[in-house]
Amino acid sequence: MAYPPIERTGRTVVEFFAGIGLMRMGLERAGWSVVLANDIDPAKEEMYAHQFPDATLHFKLGDIHDLDPQEIPTVSLATASFPCTDLSLAGAREGLDGKNSSAFWGFINIIRGMRERRPPLILLENVTGFLSSNDGDDFEKAMLALNGLGYTVDPFIVDAAHFVPQSRKRLFVVAIDKSLAGPTMVSERFFQSALRPPALAAFVFEHPEIDWALRELPNLPVCRASLEMVLDELPNNSPEWYARERVIPFGIKRSSKGGGLG
Repeated sequence: MAYPPIERTGRTVVEFFAGIGLMRMGLERAGWSVVLANDIDPAKEEMYAHQFPDATLHFKLGDIHDLDPQEIPTVSLATASFPCTDLSLAGAREGLDGKNSSAFWGFINIIRGMRERRPPLILLENVTGFLSSNDGDDFEKAMLALNGLGYTVDPFIVDAAHFVPQSRKRLFVVAIDKSLAGPTMVSERFFQSALRPPALAAFVFEHPEIDWALRELPNLPVCRASLEMVLDELPNNSPEWYARERVIPFGIKRSSKGGGLG
């Protein structure tokens, strides 16, 4: 049965590739509400349900390629943290045609199938290897696909080190319905910034055929926390250390604290 249409004037979200709900955790702090979450992995569904008791009401387990666009609620925002396996520098680098990262095209088909109900906002998130995958061809195809659905695109890179004591860079793309997009900044000077480092700025400059809608972004905070401030001090007999029978078969050195990793 198709979902009844809902007003998209509120902060409503469909969370594709939901995983354990990390995107939801951030969006809820900003006042957004997830009305549908989708992932293919039963283990992630289980972890998601432990985080969010209402998961039974809106979590849909299954392959995105099998979803019916007419059963997707009408919302203001669709998020897609699609698989990075084939885009990551540590992966096979098969790109958007790879077995896992090709799920991006399933997402595109969903948005296309929603037609006039498509969300005015889209948020993509992936590893920075997305930018260089197949010498940039994958990122170009993805941006042009969003353009073809009626969106302008605004990419930027955020390092988690601005918020926590760990460096973890991620590439984000905010896509906005062209009828809602404001004026585009086109000066070469504006392309490069702390959130659009040289490689990304160069890509924008070298691809004028893409309908960009770059906006001036705020400065990110400076993280004052150190790793020592967030690590737990565990006693030697804590069950959170790896058990000896788990450590020894793999030749992992035990730490001086007892059962941990060396």
